[in-house]
Amino acid sequence: MRWEAFLDQVQERGEYDTHQEAERAARTVVALLGAHLVGEVRAELAARLPDTFAMILLNPLQAAEPLAADRFVRATAAWIEGATEKTATWDVSAVLSVTADAAGEELTRRVLLQLPPGYDLLFGRPERT
Repeated sequence: MRWEAFLDQVQERGEYDTHQEAERAARTVVALLGAHLVGEVRAELAARLPDTFAMILLNPLQAAEPLAADRFVRATAAWIEGATEKTATWDVSAVLSVTADAAGEELTRRVLLQLPPGYDLLFGRPERT
């Protein structure tokens, strides 16, 4: 997916006024996501993202432990200046739903298998059973 198309979709879904706001959210969420993915799944997802986001995904923030979905949202809020848990939920959902679209269903399923339960809705997918 091209950079412009990715950010256009994030901007639309997140209802951001500018590309800069969409980019700020995307950089933060992708960096946090990268800390939770390993191996082939992370590499395959990176290959489907714009180059800049692929590099962020492949060189993630370090996570001491996998974060539950609610803690992932709180971590996002901590990294985005002025964000609250409510706005961070919006940010995470906007970025991860676009990421899932770029990845496709099969890869998104494998991404979700590497994450703790509860991320499905953040990716805009129904909860897995």
